[in-house]
Amino acid sequence: MSLLSAVFENSKNQNTPKSKINWIPLIDLAQLDEIVALSNEKPVAIFKHSTRCSVSRFALKQFENEFNSEDKVLTYFLDLLAYRAISNEIAARFGVHHQSPQLLLIKDEKSVYNVSHSAIDAKELEEKIEE
Repeated sequence: MSLLSAVFENSKNQNTPKSKINWIPLIDLAQLDEIVALSNEKPVAIFKHSTRCSVSRFALKQFENEFNSEDKVLTYFLDLLAYRAISNEIAARFGVHHQSPQLLLIKDEKSVYNVSHSAIDAKELEEKIEE
């Protein structure tokens, strides 16, 4: 498989990516209330992904390859093209500017970390989870 094939695999139907991460699909606005409540017990990460964007695909693959702390955080995946209203509500509810790709960490009902594009770094997220 070529490098380009690996980066662009499943580009037609990538609602929930295949990876070692057990992504929870974020497909309903009501899940945001659940995420807020859960964040009091365990950190929650939200990865916002554009299925039409090569930069987003690359950031997602790199994150999936490097992330090793799934047992310490709940990981939600948002296909923001299919669920734009949820993406907009995330921006409003957590006081962050919409980006794609974007990674947020929710703790104690607040976004305590949010990065986008090339700043998405699995190791940095793992450090923030521990704080």
